[in-house]
Amino acid sequence: MRKIVIIGGGAVGLGLAYHLTRNETVAVTLLERNTLTSGTSWHAAGIVGPLRATPNATRLAMYAGELFPRLEAESGLSTGYRRTGGFWLARDPARMDELHRIAALGRHFGLHPAITGPEGVAVPGLDLTGVVGAMAVEEDANVNPVDLCMAYARQAKARGAVIRENARVARLLTEGNRVCGVEMADGEVIPADQVALCAGAWSKRLADQAGVTLPLQAVEHMYVVTEPMPGLPHPFPVLRDLDRGIYVKGDAGKLVIGGFEPRAKCWDAWGPEGDRPFLAMPEDWEQFTPFMEAALELVPGLAQVGIQHFMNGPESFTTDSRMLLGETPELDGLFVAAGMNSVGVMSSAGVGRVLADWMIDGHPPIDLWEVDIARADPLAAAAAHVEARMEEAVADVFALHWPFKQPKAGRGLRKSVLHEEWAKAGAVFGLTAGWERGLWYAQDAAERDLPWSVGDQPWYPIAVREASVMQSGTVLLDLSPFGKFDISGPDALAFLQHVATANLDVPLGQAVYTVLLNARGGIEADVTIRRDGRDCFRLVSGAATRWRDGAWLRRRAAGFDVKIVDATEAEAVVGVMGAGSRDLLARLSFDDWQAFPFSTARQVTLAGRACLAQRVSFVGELGWELYIPVAGAAEVFRALVAAGARPMGHYALDACRIEKGFRHMGHDLGQDISPLEAGLGFTIDWSKDFLGKSALLAQRAAGVRRRLVLFDLPDHPLVLHDEPIREGGRVVGLTTSGARGARTGKTLALGLVEIAPGEDAMATAARNFSIEIAGKHYAATALVRPPFDPAGKRMKA
Repeated sequence: MRKIVIIGGGAVGLGLAYHLTRNETVAVTLLERNTLTSGTSWHAAGIVGPLRATPNATRLAMYAGELFPRLEAESGLSTGYRRTGGFWLARDPARMDELHRIAALGRHFGLHPAITGPEGVAVPGLDLTGVVGAMAVEEDANVNPVDLCMAYARQAKARGAVIRENARVARLLTEGNRVCGVEMADGEVIPADQVALCAGAWSKRLADQAGVTLPLQAVEHMYVVTEPMPGLPHPFPVLRDLDRGIYVKGDAGKLVIGGFEPRAKCWDAWGPEGDRPFLAMPEDWEQFTPFMEAALELVPGLAQVGIQHFMNGPESFTTDSRMLLGETPELDGLFVAAGMNSVGVMSSAGVGRVLADWMIDGHPPIDLWEVDIARADPLAAAAAHVEARMEEAVADVFALHWPFKQPKAGRGLRKSVLHEEWAKAGAVFGLTAGWERGLWYAQDAAERDLPWSVGDQPWYPIAVREASVMQSGTVLLDLSPFGKFDISGPDALAFLQHVATANLDVPLGQAVYTVLLNARGGIEADVTIRRDGRDCFRLVSGAATRWRDGAWLRRRAAGFDVKIVDATEAEAVVGVMGAGSRDLLARLSFDDWQAFPFSTARQVTLAGRACLAQRVSFVGELGWELYIPVAGAAEVFRALVAAGARPMGHYALDACRIEKGFRHMGHDLGQDISPLEAGLGFTIDWSKDFLGKSALLAQRAAGVRRRLVLFDLPDHPLVLHDEPIREGGRVVGLTTSGARGARTGKTLALGLVEIAPGEDAMATAARNFSIEIAGKHYAATALVRPPFDPAGKRMKA
């Protein structure tokens, strides 16, 4: 019997206990420091909104509408769940683009969102002056948070869970890299095979003590409840006045008004008041007045009623406004579900189900990368950083999610050793995986502060200018944030042969592009592995997945005599790309750059500094990646610039990447996509054994039923991701990424579409597709070959 301890008796912890106890092989103990719901669940507003901005977030949210009514029948207790419908209001015309995109996704998942003008917001008593449109969602609902928690608790206990109140956990217990239990405040030790940290705002200190990254912060979060208002519709729909940052919902003839605060006030969950159950902080009208004024404009009748209750309670938010979920990369067996960003009650159903499955099966049931705790940079958990992020992270929940929008608060977390050099070159920095990287390079002040847009991107002409240099010259790319892992030891080759699909028994200096799979045949990482010695290899992965990849490699290395070292920050990496790159490098080095085959690497000397050059390219041009020890990186960089190389930004890089049809981990590739579906069959050496091979063999025998396809959209809409791909009036897939090519000018999208077993690429290209983007349908041609240099002659010249 597997022993599982859950820390936290709010909606999330109880939802997890409910789902875990459906499995008879686990013994669940839930520990609550005070009484159930006494932290934040008791004062939650109880809004249940099934429609989110991404597919998997919507899947998680939708489950509440299925579970909450069923839980009433199972437990015999009311949860207070009731459908009310709701409206998402838009005042900024650009907001309608976002609503159209979300509505299309919702329809794909069986919900019934509808886009309407102000006249379609059929709620009496509203002043819709300034509202330009809305999205109606008939599945919006309310639930009573405390009643829901009591129903969870009854069912969990009925199935054997032990729920202990007034049971304070002092610290997590560990053995090596694994959690083994908890120690209580009174010294009692409770052993466990797995521990789930679901203590909301109180989770961070326990995580900090165990060396686990948890970038969340408790803030003061507020709503008011009015006196009874005669004549309110019953039920009253949930209103989200998004551009004012407020919500309004009904509550037994009264209205509840809340908002998402800019410059939210941080609160110390371990301070003097942190241990008080059912804590209500003082009213703060200075902070709440803008929300109240917005509500009065929307519902003028509020001027005739008083405020019955002002609720100011703690709520935890994360630095990127997305929850933290899953097994921690630092500590095996420790799972987290925290930082719910004010949607914990609603999320308790979906989070409870997927985390229970993850804990029992050893993997998530769906790709949860967008909320995976393994995305979190350890530096992001520093107190100064999480506090700085609360200036905008709370308000970002309702703020317009402009394409390519960059945060302003809490910047400068990670900078490469060449940061100042890139800055001198005109870099307009943005955050990519926590690192400051040049998005584009401005030639004057006018190019630095460009407006956001839901249409043509104002930086695109700059990306075109930067990429055009590669036609005959040389550009420099900031690739330092790549995850870099040195793998050595007697079993290094055997280990990599086990986890990678390609054959890694290659000559010294050979670089191999390959994928790492899970047992189900899904892609855990796409990487380049270079052989540096008989038992020494360098694995390079993406910047965003560094912490996840490191933990994945460590866990899979159990039983192998290998050493894995994260070398990410030991070197700067500069991409030297373009038709002129060979000649430029030859001017700075006595090494032979002509007899330098593609996918090989060697030690070279540039500007008097030793570094390693690896001939690969993510932009489809002749070029090398230079791995330079940090001590000499600036000197090499300056020499490259002096020789005529010019910087190229991250946006131009992506615009070149998609012209070659190159896949991007986390968007085009993921844990539930196989290399056969992704068009990466060329990475597979079928003659050897590797993790996930049996699943691929079964898929190959049955016939692949999905294919990642590159589309050309001649009408040039703004393609982002998760737009429905349609054929004959039916959705047959979703886009995974998109961009406008910097060299071809084509608007391109990658998308995963349904195919018939045995259907080849030519047959797929002959089908008639369209893609729904922001409320319009655009013709989309499936391409057999990428539009830029399809034979790869430039890259392999």
